[in-house]
Amino acid sequence: MNNSSFFDEQKEQSLVKARIVEKYFWAWAKVIIGVLKRQEQQQRLSKKLKLAYIDLFAGPGRYQDGSESTPLRVLETAIKETDLRERLITLFNDVDTNNTQSLENSINSMPDVNQLKNKPIVINQEVGEEIVQRFEPVRGVPTLFFVDPWGYKGLSLQLINSVVKNWGCDCIFFFNYNRINMGLGNDAVKNHINALFGEERASELREKLQLLNPANKEIAIVEEICEALKEMGGEYVLPFRFRHENGNRTSHHLIFVSKHVRGYEIMKEIMAKESSTTEQGVPSFEYNPATKFQPLLFELSRPVHWMNSQICY
Repeated sequence: MNNSSFFDEQKEQSLVKARIVEKYFWAWAKVIIGVLKRQEQQQRLSKKLKLAYIDLFAGPGRYQDGSESTPLRVLETAIKETDLRERLITLFNDVDTNNTQSLENSINSMPDVNQLKNKPIVINQEVGEEIVQRFEPVRGVPTLFFVDPWGYKGLSLQLINSVVKNWGCDCIFFFNYNRINMGLGNDAVKNHINALFGEERASELREKLQLLNPANKEIAIVEEICEALKEMGGEYVLPFRFRHENGNRTSHHLIFVSKHVRGYEIMKEIMAKESSTTEQGVPSFEYNPATKFQPLLFELSRPVHWMNSQICY
C-alpha cells in the first residue's frame, strides 16, 4: 500500500490509533499544565510556561473521505481548552511536500484556529539526525512526541531519546512489525535496523530469531525494543498490538515510552479501554478487527495470555 492510497479512507485501525493518541495528549496536557501553573506561582512568573506536541510523520491532515487524521484532532482538542490555547506549541513534519501543503491548508481552514497563541509549525524534512535541530522552538519544553513512520527509516533510539530525556516528555510511536521483522534479515537496511535497536542488540536479535517460530519471534522483537528503550532511560514502556483485518497476523504495535509512572498509569487505562477484548477482567491490549466478525473463532484461536507476556512494565 502506498502513501496516497493509505489516505484515501480512514480505516478502523487508524481511528483507534488516533483515539489513543488524542486521549493521552489531553490527559498528559492536563497533568503538565497543573505542574506548570505551580511553577509559575512559586517563581512568580508573569509569562505562561509552554508545552509542546511534535508529529514527525504528520500526513496530509485529512483522508480523502474527509476524516481528520491525528494532527487536526490534537489541534481541535487544544482550541477547545483555554490553557492549551495559551501554552501549546505544535510542530508537524512530513517529507512529502503534497502532504505538508495539504496539512497547512487543513489547519488554516479550521474554525477558531487563530485562537491558538502559537501558530502551528509545519515543516518538510526527511526524518534523521538533522531534524533534531528543528526542535529548537520546544527545547526544554515538556513535549509529547508522536512518531508514525511507514516503516523503519528515520526511526532510531537517538531520535526518541532526543525528546524523552527531558522532564515531562513522553513518546508514542507506531512500530511496523512486518517491515521490521523482514528488515532484521535484510542486509540492505541493516543500518536502519541497527539505529532502532542498537547495533549489538540487533546482531544478537538476528541470531536469536533463527531459532524461533513466528509467534515467539514477535514476542522477542517487541521485548527487545522495549528493553532498548528502557536502557535509554524510558523506564515505562507499554505496547498495544494491532492485527490485520482477518485477525491472524500482527500489523503494528503502538509503543508508549515514559520516564514517569503517572504517564504509564494514564496510558495503561486508555489502552485497556481501547482493547478489543477482555479475558477474566484482563484487557488484551490489542485491537483486532476479527473480533467483530468472527468472535468465536478468534477466541478459540488466539494464544492465551499473549499480551500479558509482552507488556513491558
